[in-house]
Amino acid sequence: MQNAFVYILECADGSYYVGSHRGSDVSVRVSEHQAGTYRDAYTFTRRPVKLVWSEWFSRFDNAVVVERQIKGWNRAKKQALIRGDYDALQFLAKRPSARDKTQPSS
Repeated sequence: MQNAFVYILECADGSYYVGSHRGSDVSVRVSEHQAGTYRDAYTFTRRPVKLVWSEWFSRFDNAVVVERQIKGWNRAKKQALIRGDYDALQFLAKRPSARDKTQPSS
């Protein structure tokens, strides 16, 4: 199995792009996004992009699982991951009805 990265790019329009890359250097893939190497890519018209989070995996198949998981997350949850705010990430993982019950009362 080959090393891989899962990464999040912040695009010029403020949106996030989640991707994965086989190899030992995620900056290679980020450079491709920045250069507009793939004309049909989501990031092509949203450049410049900035790498805001990445995680290394020893197996590409594990990276793909995590990439798909993060792609399904809402913006707030992605932002918590980017900040490294694991308490917020855990809170945001709960169903909205369960979150309401854990909010402090005013």
